[in-house]
Amino acid sequence: MIISNTTPISNFLHLNRIDILQHMFKQILKNAVKRFKMGKYEMIIYWSEEDNSFIVEIPELPGCMADGQTYQEAVSNAEIIIKEWIETAKEMDRDIPKPKGKLMYA
Repeated sequence: MIISNTTPISNFLHLNRIDILQHMFKQILKNAVKRFKMGKYEMIIYWSEEDNSFIVEIPELPGCMADGQTYQEAVSNAEIIIKEWIETAKEMDRDIPKPKGKLMYA
């Protein structure tokens, strides 16, 4: 059972506090691992005068980019887009490039 802030309390009254905390910890850890894996892709972040926003490109994932009014918003949006890019690639049975870490550009 997944416990979130919208889960009715009646769904887990039979659980003791330890069980609830363990489950919540597992969910948090699982989400953190997903974010860590996504975070391995290099992001190129720059300001675009034309778009009046920050642009984030993920060169290892073709066509994967995001934007945002602030630096933090752009990076947050990029994390969502990376996840969606990977999910779409899996659904289409396409290869998912392994993160290479820091890339070299001239």
